Amino acid sequence: MFTFFKVKKVAEVLEEITKFPVLPVETVGLKEALGRYLARDIFAPEDLPPFSRATMDGYAVFAKDTFGARESEPVILKVKGEIAMGEEPSFSLAPGEAARIATGGMLPEGADAVVMIEYIEEEKGLLEVKKPVAPYENVIFKGEDFKKDEVVFPKGVKVTPAIIGVLSGLGITQVEVGQRPKVGIISTGDELISPEKAIVPGKIRDINSYTLYSASLEAGTIPKFYGIVPDVKEKLFARVEEAIQENDVLLISGGSSVGTRDFTLEAISRLPHSELICHGVAVKPGKPTILAKIGRKAIFGLPGQVASALLIFYIMVRPLLLHLQGAKKEHLFLKKILAYASRNIPSTPGREDYVRVSLSLTEKGMVASPIFKKSGLISSMAEAHGFLRIPENSEGIYEGELAEVFLLP
Repeated sequence: MFTFFKVKKVAEVLEEITKFPVLPVETVGLKEALGRYLARDIFAPEDLPPFSRATMDGYAVFAKDTFGARESEPVILKVKGEIAMGEEPSFSLAPGEAARIATGGMLPEGADAVVMIEYIEEEKGLLEVKKPVAPYENVIFKGEDFKKDEVVFPKGVKVTPAIIGVLSGLGITQVEVGQRPKVGIISTGDELISPEKAIVPGKIRDINSYTLYSASLEAGTIPKFYGIVPDVKEKLFARVEEAIQENDVLLISGGSSVGTRDFTLEAISRLPHSELICHGVAVKPGKPTILAKIGRKAIFGLPGQVASALLIFYIMVRPLLLHLQGAKKEHLFLKKILAYASRNIPSTPGREDYVRVSLSLTEKGMVASPIFKKSGLISSMAEAHGFLRIPENSEGIYEGELAEVFLLP
């Protein structure tokens, strides 16, 4: 049996999380890559763009030829020809020459800029340029996005629509990414019933299964319900044993505090190769959180209080799920900003406080207003834009003081 309340600080738990082995790598096509984490550095197999091209409709020119041009005294250039879209120019430009070109057209040799069509007039093969252009104006040059063989994206980066666009432009149609973790979800408690059932005295509908499922899905995992388990030792152990065999991570809400009917810790301790990392975290809310390691897998015992369970998910569980997929450094955590506290927010030294806040933009800047509701009320999470963090050795945040706010996804 484990020892109760093996308490750790939040930073210590996060350090332990990074020690779990990352899941194996798989290869996916670009259409399946969104939201996944790169398992290898991506190198450019060629220059992007592969050739210099116009960004405006107009005429390709040697910029120096246009210097001094103005409405009353235009520069005269000879039109050598037209560059067809999607084709390589069949000619080059000599000084004093220009070529018609459309947006996206390949720049001919000898040109280093494009004069917009609004500032020219063409007649009988001659071009009047009424405004000068600087070198490289209205042009994207070969390799300006990425040079051949340079690192385009390092491993651990989350694949976004823009990254998919870059890969497509480079002709990379498949990427190696970390596998998506399988996450089992169990809610415990004699008082719980499923959402479709009518309320009867003494019962409440299961909220945690659905918030944790949705949050796990947002984190890129493959979640699975294992239902509501009553406060019966053997039933809980059987469900935990089944779920941990089928998943990489198991989330159990309820039964993490010290009480005669809280059996989560006991069920975890009976599993082969179980190792308790913490039972208790110096954080509010969510102190009785459990984290255990079962071989290469993880089990979290989360508070039964609905707001606490979801907050602990974002602070500790989500970083683990992203780490397993290969996310690195800042990609493990929620994005954060600085915001001014709208009022004094007290805290108790010796623990980190995460205060649910709503955000508003004022003339002064972003302002965080605390939502003072009990951790058993899910409305506090529904109303929150993020969590304001109060460091463990602080007695609180003063009104008008800048504080870190972690933004909810």
